[in-house]
Amino acid sequence: MEMKVRKAVFPVAGLGTRFLPATKANPKEMLTVVDKPLIQYAAEEAVSAGVDELIFVTSSSKRAIEDHFDKNYELESELERKGKLELLKIVREVVPPHVACVYVRQPEALGLGHAVLCAKPVVGNEPFAVILADDLIHTDRNCVLGQMVSVYNDRKCSILGVEEVPHDETDKYGIVDPEESDGRITKLNGIVEKPKPVDARSNLAVVGRYVLTPGIFRHLEEIPRGAGGEIQLTDAIGRLLQEESVLAYRFEGKRYDCGSKLGYLKATVEYALMHPDLREPFLEYLVTEFGQRAKKFLRAINH
Repeated sequence: MEMKVRKAVFPVAGLGTRFLPATKANPKEMLTVVDKPLIQYAAEEAVSAGVDELIFVTSSSKRAIEDHFDKNYELESELERKGKLELLKIVREVVPPHVACVYVRQPEALGLGHAVLCAKPVVGNEPFAVILADDLIHTDRNCVLGQMVSVYNDRKCSILGVEEVPHDETDKYGIVDPEESDGRITKLNGIVEKPKPVDARSNLAVVGRYVLTPGIFRHLEEIPRGAGGEIQLTDAIGRLLQEESVLAYRFEGKRYDCGSKLGYLKATVEYALMHPDLREPFLEYLVTEFGQRAKKFLRAINH
């Protein structure tokens, strides 16, 4: 019997140090872009792709994530009492009724590979997705994970979401070594974690979306610690490549690196400009406020 991708793993145990002090008591995944936290965008993408079990790999400081996806009887009762039914609907639909949330602790900060390995008892012997909430991806068509699940259903092997990055930035990403391409799909020879630009075999970077076969768990258990003394998912994928095909998929969509302050700000502005209630007043504010400043700046430098 063919197994569908019905489980998604969300590694959310990181400290979010790049956003301190905002993340001192609040998980970085709970930072909001307009009116939703990053983790909700990620969960919605998984559900849209057909996932019905969300597995959050957390730490002791991430209770806010559990609370966000849990039922809030007091809030719902108050909204219902005041007749705020639209808000009540929003609160109740944070997670659809058919979707289960499971929480697993990562006892030590040993990297992305270790976080994925922590989910093994829940995932079992099934294909599964991994989503990094820091990478917020907007698309006008089927969500990115949905695109990748479609490829998995056809090819029945692990899929890595990739995009082209500037050659001088390859040392910030896991970079794939491509063998042959078929449109958006590329068969891989290998994958290297953060190679120097001179050593990179391509500029195709793995970004925040994976569909993996359960064979990855054995390699995660066996590999030695890699860069930074952590268990690297990239190293395990490299070993998996020796046994089965792994494909890279150049997704359709625009990625915002919300793990960086600049990327987070870009996402906030652009998602506000896509929001049905905010689009027009926010655009008017931007044009009025910053248009005048831009004119003053141009006049100043022309003198």
